Amino acid sequence: QLQFVESGGGLVQPGGSLRLSCAASGFTLDYYSIGWFRQAPGKEREGVACISNSDRDTWYADSVKGRFTISRDNAKNTVYLEMDDLKPEDTAVYYCAARASDLFRAMCVMILGDYWGQGTQVTVSS
Repeated sequence: QLQFVESGGGLVQPGGSLRLSCAASGFTLDYYSIGWFRQAPGKEREGVACISNSDRDTWYADSVKGRFTISRDNAKNTVYLEMDDLKPEDTAVYYCAARASDLFRAMCVMILGDYWGQGTQVTVSS
């Protein structure tokens, strides 16, 4: 069974940090571009960060550049999103996705994915 399971969400104060994880089972991530997306209440899903299948290239939304870092550990079949200096506007449900393509920028901009996680809530509030 193919699964993509996220963890690491929660409640954090503004300025705090969280690390989201997304573990794949039933398939290996080596040949997939990976992306993190988020959806806030009443808003459309948006791309946050994507990483190429070669692990050499990344794309970030302007709103998170310098604060979020996407990474992958193919040996653990897991991807991560390190989020620092969190702001209330980062509050959303965060999803990971995998796509069998090297077009990682298009993946983030056009919200594309072959496999999706179930989502994890991130709330930034004092």
